[in-house]
Amino acid sequence: MSTFERRRTRQIHIGNIPIGGGAPISVQSMCNTKTTDTEATVRQIRELAAAGCDIVRLAVPDMEAAKNLGNIIR
Repeated sequence: MSTFERRRTRQIHIGNIPIGGGAPISVQSMCNTKTTDTEATVRQIRELAAAGCDIVRLAVPDMEAAKNLGNIIR
């Protein structure tokens, strides 16, 4: 079995979640709901968070979806 040295990376933060630079592995996922459907998207974000997800990504394919992000954040 060969060993190798891991490449050093610098740490960044997404919100208060550290990524890289020796930080623990973060669990992330992506919603499969339409970002324009506020209720379904928020429900799925809450389910992912309850399952231990640290970062949830959303698709924002158009301006309608972009404009709805404020509703989801609230």
